[in-house]
Amino acid sequence: MNRLRLVFVGELKAPWAREACAHYLEAVKRYARCDVSILADVKSTKDQASRLRKEGQGILAALGPKDRAIGLDERGRAYSSRAFAAQLGEWLDDPGRAPCFLIGGAYGYAPEVSARFDANVSLGPYTLPHELARVTLCEQLYRAMTILAGHPYHHG
Repeated sequence: MNRLRLVFVGELKAPWAREACAHYLEAVKRYARCDVSILADVKSTKDQASRLRKEGQGILAALGPKDRAIGLDERGRAYSSRAFAAQLGEWLDDPGRAPCFLIGGAYGYAPEVSARFDANVSLGPYTLPHELARVTLCEQLYRAMTILAGHPYHHG
């Protein structure tokens, strides 16, 4: 069975976001094993560089050597749903590396985390609230898996 990894900084606080992510991730698990790591966001410092560095250390520690690190960032490559599904299919077909999607904290990623990206994906040219970005990623992963499986969820 295919394997996906998700690494997120920060817990979801809004019940609607927790429910939506749980819903889509449960649906994704029909098609692939999906491991989720939730890292603590660093709130103990007002210094943005220190916060990025500490969160970055957690992200890098969560990544395994065979993980294909895919950072979500507004400066990344934007895909249509079908193109994203095709790209995800290529990543899943690589038996030596598992796609690992990353969503950083409030200030993004430390430079050493960005340097570790194998790919950089955008959910659009705008900045999304963290919770909405997570829900959107989970839904798009489910949509991509249904496209790859020929399931009629995606109508476009």
